[in-house]
Amino acid sequence: MKSKNVLIVDDNALNRRVFEHIIGQVYNFDIAQNGKIALEKLKNGNFDLVLMDIQMPVMDGITAMKKIRNENLTDSPIIAISAYAEQNDKDYFLSTGFSDFIAKPIKPKLFLETISQHLKEEIKIDGEISGVERENLDTLDEKVLKQLQKYNSIENIHAVYTDFIEETESLLHETEQLLKTKDYESIGEKLHIIKGNSGTLGAQKVYNCCKEFEKNIKNGIFDNTLKDYLILRELFDSFKTYINQSEHFNP
Repeated sequence: MKSKNVLIVDDNALNRRVFEHIIGQVYNFDIAQNGKIALEKLKNGNFDLVLMDIQMPVMDGITAMKKIRNENLTDSPIIAISAYAEQNDKDYFLSTGFSDFIAKPIKPKLFLETISQHLKEEIKIDGEISGVERENLDTLDEKVLKQLQKYNSIENIHAVYTDFIEETESLLHETEQLLKTKDYESIGEKLHIIKGNSGTLGAQKVYNCCKEFEKNIKNGIFDNTLKDYLILRELFDSFKTYINQSEHFNP
């Protein structure tokens, strides 16, 4: 019987779905699409742990966390989740008052281990997945797929990949339009979403390309934005073809 309750706070529907599939096998959960909704959930319910995305509309994760603590809505652990995963980013989030930090793309085993440690529960978690540090990156990291399958059916996981493809198609189309107006700040926001999602789902080549593209935008390097976009588009199309033809989803 599931005895612990986790509140998942993230504006990205795909992220929430992945988190739900993993957490739902072990704990009860509820969701909030932004920090403001999270505050209302905490006023009306009891949660043993809060997973808080950092970058959200309406109310961001840091603001929400501080309001939760200042208003004494819960003394449960609040764990920050972000694709800003450099050591200085982690140090900053912890300095603001978060109990811990989990980097996107998440690794399911480490994800559950971190949660269980704060809930002081022992859960059996098999295996480990490789990260994006591998030199020879595959179109899809099979170990990520296998790890995700441990927590849900292949049908549900396929649905997550389908959602990822549809959302990324839309984000890339928006990025193409933003390139015409040179709205680099908005382009960076789109890339940030694609980077987090692709990393979580093991789309390694898309992730690495997006990571470098976003880094260039963040550092004000705009000379190769069109080239970077076209490369990202090509890698994503290859990933989409791979998923559509993969024996994992089309036996």
